[in-house]
Amino acid sequence: MKYQFPVTRTQNPKTKPTDENTLGFCNHFTDHMFIMDYDEGQGWHDGRVVPYAPIPIDPASCVLHYAQMMFEGMKAYRRPDGRIQLFRPGMNAKRMARTAERMVIPELPEDILLSAVEALIKEDADWMPKAEGTSMYIRPFIFGNEISFSALPAQHYTFIVILAPCGSYYGTSSDKLSASRIYVQDTYIRAAKGGTGFAKVGGNYGGAMRASKDAKKYNCKDVLWLDAAEHKYVEEIGTCNAFFYINDEVITAPLDSGTILPGITRDSVIQLLKRWGIKVTERKLSIDEVIAAQKNGTLNEIFASGTAAVISPIGCLNIKGEDYQIADGEAGPLANRIYHDLYGIQTGKVEDYMGWTYPLDVFVKE
Repeated sequence: MKYQFPVTRTQNPKTKPTDENTLGFCNHFTDHMFIMDYDEGQGWHDGRVVPYAPIPIDPASCVLHYAQMMFEGMKAYRRPDGRIQLFRPGMNAKRMARTAERMVIPELPEDILLSAVEALIKEDADWMPKAEGTSMYIRPFIFGNEISFSALPAQHYTFIVILAPCGSYYGTSSDKLSASRIYVQDTYIRAAKGGTGFAKVGGNYGGAMRASKDAKKYNCKDVLWLDAAEHKYVEEIGTCNAFFYINDEVITAPLDSGTILPGITRDSVIQLLKRWGIKVTERKLSIDEVIAAQKNGTLNEIFASGTAAVISPIGCLNIKGEDYQIADGEAGPLANRIYHDLYGIQTGKVEDYMGWTYPLDVFVKE
């Protein structure tokens, strides 16, 4: 079912960015936000759209001390006819449910999530960018804000959604992807079996910042994580899922360890590859196998997938200070093909032959 929420319009609208080619990623936030509360025994209640503003929080709120929180990342896109659509939002709702279960946070029903997102986008539709490579980033998040130092699940939570018009992740034309340098991290870990690697929680990202900072010493954009047990098997690249195109097979880490985030873009890449008749395998892949393929010329491409960049090609791996160039060091044809179809489907410029888009009852005026 669809929910209707009360709206309080801002009396002090922000100045919108005028150059959509310099939006960057989440440098600007729209005029409004969605808020909803949860109380034990009452459930989710009092959803509303209000002016974007700082939120009051008690210094003793449990989220500030025990990090009981979760978030999601989604995007809305403007179609050529002006209608705004989402991309596979049902998968975001399912991932939120899995994260909520792991973090002992009350599950947010899918219809509330989608109604909240649509209500907020409707109010701030005039912020929707239209330039090539742009979109509206959607950040839903939930945190426990009970005043308590008891290391137990909270009884009160707040659900918020905020929006940010975003430019191209690469800062270039979407017809030409840029390849990145990545540092292979063999000291720190992102996640371990039994932990929260499969969940969208802040601790996963906070704990990764040390490694990301160290990667910059080698002029690398981010890190390739190895498994926690043996520091041997490739897992994720930065905050994205990783794919390795070796010989005629595309390989990505399996989800059965619980250390890999089940990305919506990851699943979409796998489905596209299978539809195109390209062999794709979810299996453990050692960094030694990757380097052996690089040396014998069978490593065709490496790329990462995620909501922000969609597809991010990797042109070089750095291991202990030594560079290993991937093919010609540029974005490969497979990465470009996947990006073209995925971003095309998301924006309505390519026919949605997979049935993935979710059009909203919101249109943008020129």
